[in-house]
Amino acid sequence: MPLEHHPADHETRPATPAPAVDAPPSEPVAPARESRAVPATRTSVAWIGVWTATILLVAFIVFIMQNTRGVEVSFLWLHGTLPLAVGLLMATVAGVVVTLVLGTARITQLHRLARRRRP
Repeated sequence: MPLEHHPADHETRPATPAPAVDAPPSEPVAPARESRAVPATRTSVAWIGVWTATILLVAFIVFIMQNTRGVEVSFLWLHGTLPLAVGLLMATVAGVVVTLVLGTARITQLHRLARRRRP
């Protein structure tokens, strides 16, 4: 059943009268509260982290199981054959290590700078 809009509908409603200037003040309005019924806790954040890690682990296991074909790998003087997933895992771990080393160096640099600026 289609709804029809009649522009004259809002004109037939009585207008709300403006409050009088000398009227006593109404009750104070309380500030709006957060609409969140249950606050986030450390336990709830940890629980979400556990589920996220579990889902990523399952995806990782599926990835490894689907990429077991052997590939030839050469790096500097090392040569060999290993499963594709293991090679990709090694490359990922190397990338993470480089990122952690550079991030740690930057954080250490910022800590030193912050200590110098303290009175």
